[in-house]
Amino acid sequence: MAIFARAGLQTKKYTYYKSSTRGFDFEGMIASINTMEAGEAILLHAVAHNPTGVDPTPEQWTDIVKACKERGLIPLLDNAYQGYASGDLMQDGAAMRMFEESGLEYFVAQSFAKNFGLYGERIGYIHVKCKSQEVAGAVLSQVKILIRQAYSSPPRHGAAIVYKLLTNPELKAQWLSELNMMSGRILEMRAALRKALEEKGTPGTWNHITDQIGMFSFTGLSTPQVERMTNEFHIYMTKDGRISVAGLNPGNVNYVAQCINTVVS
Repeated sequence: MAIFARAGLQTKKYTYYKSSTRGFDFEGMIASINTMEAGEAILLHAVAHNPTGVDPTPEQWTDIVKACKERGLIPLLDNAYQGYASGDLMQDGAAMRMFEESGLEYFVAQSFAKNFGLYGERIGYIHVKCKSQEVAGAVLSQVKILIRQAYSSPPRHGAAIVYKLLTNPELKAQWLSELNMMSGRILEMRAALRKALEEKGTPGTWNHITDQIGMFSFTGLSTPQVERMTNEFHIYMTKDGRISVAGLNPGNVNYVAQCINTVVS
């Protein structure tokens, strides 16, 4: 929100997460969309929603796209984890294809920081789907003005790395294999954390750990519980209980589960 506020845009929050189920509030989101005015922009995560780890189902995405079109909204899809959620680029890109097929004009902000491991380079793209070549030309001229003001000529290192990997069949195959391995490791850690919590009889339900997807998970821990995790056990997360599942490994997952069990119990 700070990025948009700095750009002079007025921002509002819409309903997405249901804390009681630690899942997606589809009905609440549709109700929120139905209050929006034509020409307003809506920020959406294409896959692996950050910070909740909760995504709409394909059927729900169909209804979300339909609602955006009916309300005349301008979607902005944040695509930071394609291939890093399920290990499959096509599966993780399903929402973007739905918007393309809808005929809507929309933006995609695509980052390669995660799925290429290029955190230091922060390489990405802004894609704009326009209804005509004439509109595309006008949009491009405005984008060039904004680029000139913001960074003018960026370093080419990150873009060169991505280009080389995607244009070399052997390197691309290796990247896809490693991407699948990394997403699989995160899924394994989710399963291991849930299993350890359930084996300890930790109060509450923990299916949301494996129902969620991507690098992050809303654990459901309260702020006081998070503070104990940090101050007593040196396990760090945001105050709302979001953890980085990528930070779990076979050597620490049982310790994390034991500490969660302690603060919850």
